[in-house]
Amino acid sequence: MIRKATLKDVKAIHTLLQIYGNKGELLPRPLSKIYDHLRDFFVYAEDDNKVAGCCALQFCWEGLAEIRSLAVHPDYTGKKIGSMLAETAIAEAQSFEIKEIFTLTYRPGFFKKFGFAQIERAELPLKIWSDCILCVKFPDCDEIAMMKKMDTSSPPPA
Repeated sequence: MIRKATLKDVKAIHTLLQIYGNKGELLPRPLSKIYDHLRDFFVYAEDDNKVAGCCALQFCWEGLAEIRSLAVHPDYTGKKIGSMLAETAIAEAQSFEIKEIFTLTYRPGFFKKFGFAQIERAELPLKIWSDCILCVKFPDCDEIAMMKKMDTSSPPPA
């Protein structure tokens, strides 16, 4: 049910992100940005290929990645879809031997379950703020920055 996103999923991803973007709960993405970063996305799709959730893992540079655009359609909340998507992104990061994953979120309790800890936004590299110019809350960001240190002692999953 979780798979890499395809071109056929772009409009559904866009719609999902708009739902939460309109509520101010995440940064909405224009269609062009979703196409640009489509390979970063995983989707949770039903048997009829209806996209019920999405999540992206974006590599920033060697050793650092971001979980972003994690959204589950309101009709599907409470079914652990968000957790499955987060676990998939974390596993992919581990397979690339990423040392740290960060996220900017309004739901820190969700990410704490996966070993993320709250940090000061100033601890994040300046480079990650390039998308913030698109945000209606710029420069007064109120998202919570969180970081997960990856366990690099065990080999990545095959």
